[in-house]
Amino acid sequence: RSLNRRRGAIHPTVMYSQETVDDVVVEVALQYNDSFVENCLSFANVIRTGDGGSHVTGFRSALTRVLNDYARKNNLLGTGKDDIKSLSGEDVREGLMAVISVKVKDPQFEGQTKGRLGNPEVKGAVEQIVGRQLIEYLEDNPGDGAAIINKSTVAARAREAAKKARDL
Repeated sequence: RSLNRRRGAIHPTVMYSQETVDDVVVEVALQYNDSFVENCLSFANVIRTGDGGSHVTGFRSALTRVLNDYARKNNLLGTGKDDIKSLSGEDVREGLMAVISVKVKDPQFEGQTKGRLGNPEVKGAVEQIVGRQLIEYLEDNPGDGAAIINKSTVAARAREAAKKARDL
């Protein structure tokens, strides 16, 4: 909430989850704002991983999958011929403020500066937890879900319009 205080949050509640799967402690918080920039802070064993890694990959794939499923299930993508078929990862991350923290027994960092986490088992744990918790959050907060999908569809339409303009 404090990271979004200078940006206009599009939904008041912050989705927060902390769970342990296969000795991997995953803690995630996310909230959307009205900016156009993704801001994702990631940590592994309290070390900032500025280049991301397997935990960020798991988070992004779960986010994209769940939001697409939710939008289709609730008919939020539209049914007209100009409407979009599905949201891309870039679309669903526009305006996202997220903090991802994992605690792993034997972290495998890539690079000298420990900027990227390389543990493959972390991706599955993060994807599983974020997927389950995000589905629950969207079902408990349908207004927030509609606002998130609306922001993502606007981003998708803008991306499509920019592509058409480049092609012309």
